[in-house]
Amino acid sequence: MENQETLEVFSKAPIAVAVFKNALPAMVAMLMVLLYNLADTFFIGQTHDALQVAAVSLATPLFLLFMAVGTVFGVGGTSVISRALGNNRHHYAKKVCAFCMWGSVATGIVMSVLMLVFMEQILPILGVSADTWQFTETYLKIVICSGPFVLIANCYSNIIRAEGHSGAAMTGQLLGNLLNIILDPILILGMKWSIAGAAIATVIGNVFGALYYVAFFLRGKSALSISLKEVTLKNGVCSNVLAIGIPAALGAILMSISQIILNDQMLDYGDMAIAGMGVAMKVVVITGMLCMGLGQGIQPLLGYCVGAGAWERFQRVLKFSLAFALMLGIVLTGLCYWFLEPIVSVFLTEPAAFEYAVQFSQILLTTGFLFGVFYVLMNALQAMGAATDALIVNVSRQGIIFIPLVFILKALMGITGLIWAQPTADILSLLIALLLYWKTSQRMMITALSS
Repeated sequence: MENQETLEVFSKAPIAVAVFKNALPAMVAMLMVLLYNLADTFFIGQTHDALQVAAVSLATPLFLLFMAVGTVFGVGGTSVISRALGNNRHHYAKKVCAFCMWGSVATGIVMSVLMLVFMEQILPILGVSADTWQFTETYLKIVICSGPFVLIANCYSNIIRAEGHSGAAMTGQLLGNLLNIILDPILILGMKWSIAGAAIATVIGNVFGALYYVAFFLRGKSALSISLKEVTLKNGVCSNVLAIGIPAALGAILMSISQIILNDQMLDYGDMAIAGMGVAMKVVVITGMLCMGLGQGIQPLLGYCVGAGAWERFQRVLKFSLAFALMLGIVLTGLCYWFLEPIVSVFLTEPAAFEYAVQFSQILLTTGFLFGVFYVLMNALQAMGAATDALIVNVSRQGIIFIPLVFILKALMGITGLIWAQPTADILSLLIALLLYWKTSQRMMITALSS
């Protein structure tokens, strides 16, 4: 009965109600992810050691890889499951859900083992200097142990939204992130474990977040399944998930790779520049995370409309979401500009690093107001099952556009050019997303009308 009621929100609720009922929990969850991201840097910043702040920035790309692979199963599974539910293929949706669970477990174990074995070879690739080597290695060796739990938490914070359980998805993220935030001051400052304390808090938070989602299924709260008996690679279960999940994850993977490249190029300007860049990216995350939550929240709703052939409702949901996303982006970006120096001072006290962070933030925020529009369009493509188009959009912003711009603009403008590479890539990628959405939606609606 509960599952039927949640699906009725997808099909019958007023547009604003349907959007906010699905998007707000996802946005609250992303707010907690934001606070979690800021907490590590904030409490490590209270050690007044900019090298440790730089080390967290250097370690972040590797941790993002786990989150990216979780996105393969989470976003891919959400898209397939929501369309299957819209088409009344409930048994198929259960098969997909189980595949995503055990795929996350197996992949997480393999990734953790490989990264621990090859740690000494990985650190130089991240751009780690002699001064930050020990801090970065300590942080990563601890955090990597939570690999399978990171994948499960990232996967199922998406998937259970596919059947309308946006509140439960939010709760799982809140639990893990809130626990991390509580433990950070205790372990970093109280126990004086510094960067190791931040890593341990991260591990504990991810473990508890993952266990919440597992318990959600074991308590029978979902009509889906994580039973090993349901796992299959047949009937397109694996291929359909990967077709959407890989393009979605490539954006996150390329974000990790691009950050590695950016840190490597930034190394020419010293560890204080890297610390400043790390904090500047935290500032921009303030605008990006809530907009990302909006996009993730409406994807199951859009996917259900696609599966049910409700194209008029699909368009109304999308138009409302785009308008709200633009308004949200403008407000958040304006607040970040207004309070920029107080925000940066929370994380950095070293004068050179502080100056870099303010300068870099001002540049990166120039396109902050467009983040919401970009994420809504990207999730709309994923909801429609447009795997190729979603792939193009995802590899553009952090890959085929951004990475060349890093080298070109650095050669032309030096360190300032390095920072301008991201806003330039943001604008070009948004234009690509608009073009591909228009082309895909026209094709799918014409096909639906002719059938």
